[in-house]
Amino acid sequence: MRRLLALLALLAGIYVLVVHGAVTLDLGIGRRTRALGPLTRTIAAPPETVFDVIAAPYLGRTPRAMQDKLQVWERSSEMALAAHFTPAGRLTTTTVETVRFERPHQISFRLLRGPVPHVAETYELRELPEGTQFVYSGELERTSGRWARGGAAVWPGRGSGRWRRRSTRSRPRANAARAARRMHQL
Repeated sequence: MRRLLALLALLAGIYVLVVHGAVTLDLGIGRRTRALGPLTRTIAAPPETVFDVIAAPYLGRTPRAMQDKLQVWERSSEMALAAHFTPAGRLTTTTVETVRFERPHQISFRLLRGPVPHVAETYELRELPEGTQFVYSGELERTSGRWARGGAAVWPGRGSGRWRRRSTRSRPRANAARAARRMHQL
């Protein structure tokens, strides 16, 4: 009985480490790559404004409202290294990503550490007469199968759009439009 409890405690500990992103179990078996997006939105602001709104927390000072969701460890004008914190039930998942900036038309994210083996995402900003076409695309590689369902249930593989996990990134349209209106009022 004690051995069973010890085994259960060990498995629970491993599960917590995987969810936190401290350990990635990459056995190389049962992997599936899934396309994320493309999702397209039109934003009533020029690409430069949309780019600045999305890049501001990474290139400048992280806003107070995002400090419990984002920590930028290193930053330069072209790249940032950032940790993202996402609630996953009672636990918090931590991912570490590089964010590359190609002003004013592209922002790319690449997972370095987290509960899945590979994630790459891109925000493309295309100029339109009415503003900016925002295109989100990427790919998520995760383990699949019954043995991995615990981690997969916590890490959203059920939808695209930044995996429905980063509410701060789901608002670029409103934030960019608001910034564009403020610029026109000056």
